[in-house]
Amino acid sequence: MDKAKLLEVQKSVREQLDGCVNFWLNNGIDKENGGVYTCLDREGKVYSTDKSVWMQGRCAWTFAWLCKNYGVKPEWLEASKSCLDFMEKCCINREAGDRMYFTVTGDGKPLRQRRYFYSEAFYAIANAEYYGVTGEEVCLERARRAYDMYWNLWHGMPDPTGLGAKTIPETRTGRGFGYPMIYLNMTAVMLGVDPERKALYEERAESCVSDILKYHLHPELGCLLENVGPNGEARLEFTEGRVINPGHDIEGVWFLLEHAKRTGDKALVEKAELIFNQAFNAGWDKEYGGLLYFIDACGLPPESYEHDMKLWWPHNEILISALMLYRDTGKEEYLDKFYMTFDYCMKVFYDKEFGEWYGYLRRDGKPTMPPCKGSTFKGPFHLPRMLVMVDKMIDELVK
Repeated sequence: MDKAKLLEVQKSVREQLDGCVNFWLNNGIDKENGGVYTCLDREGKVYSTDKSVWMQGRCAWTFAWLCKNYGVKPEWLEASKSCLDFMEKCCINREAGDRMYFTVTGDGKPLRQRRYFYSEAFYAIANAEYYGVTGEEVCLERARRAYDMYWNLWHGMPDPTGLGAKTIPETRTGRGFGYPMIYLNMTAVMLGVDPERKALYEERAESCVSDILKYHLHPELGCLLENVGPNGEARLEFTEGRVINPGHDIEGVWFLLEHAKRTGDKALVEKAELIFNQAFNAGWDKEYGGLLYFIDACGLPPESYEHDMKLWWPHNEILISALMLYRDTGKEEYLDKFYMTFDYCMKVFYDKEFGEWYGYLRRDGKPTMPPCKGSTFKGPFHLPRMLVMVDKMIDELVK
């Protein structure tokens, strides 16, 4: 390990974190209605006032988590609380069992309700992290309630919104990788602030790990499948059954590694290595560099038009997982992949002039035009989370 090289990366990471945080504080926070705008162009100008509910929760979590890691700053805590208050006031469908909306207008009128319960996931971790910093009991109560709602909806509770399954269940049902993966991460956040329910959280975390390895990991195919049948069977006769999202797999890797470190499960580290190597080797673009967004398990044409684009967040997840694998295994190959990915990101994603990273690149690494720094799906979450985690891991490694 070259400590000087790692420290040089850390210097860049800290500079980028400062720029990223200020980019969102200066341009995204809605001082009139509360919450955060995330549809920002390259310079930080708002190009759509509709608000993503995912991003309200993710932003609230990010700024509370910054306080946890670097000490409370009033502007960080204020940003977190603004998003929490906006969600409480505008983003919950009180007439449908407190299910949350997916998007709302700038002033908080409901726009879209989705069957998925990821809005609830990010609401839960936001309230949990804010409670961890402030001790406000009402936030812990909200976090627990949303955490349990996700579990219950996932395990068959009728959806109060009345929205049905994505496909006609009499024809096709199955399992999605996102549900156990995101819940595993939620559980890690809850464990960090709510020791009273530790036994419950550990039990559910083990259930998530079991689901991922039992149903979604298919070593015989050399991949982790995003969608499988009810018993984990690979369904290769249609495109949805062959979807591999390499970035999603790699994000799941560090969720598994966190669980392995907490529980001392060395065998799980080996499984996480397998998932990382499969996803990285299959998804890394050998012609242009960077990670492809979707690939097909059988090498057939992917259905998603954006399959060969390069998005910011999968590269954030490589940087976290590769460095964590190096930390936990000592294998230099993961440090090499970390550096290779970091160099690629500095070349194509990082905007030195206006700060932050471009969200969406073409396969050749050039930004889609006109370029943006935020969208319904991109806000202050993946990038600052990566920068903080890499900063802290480098501290751990060099010391």
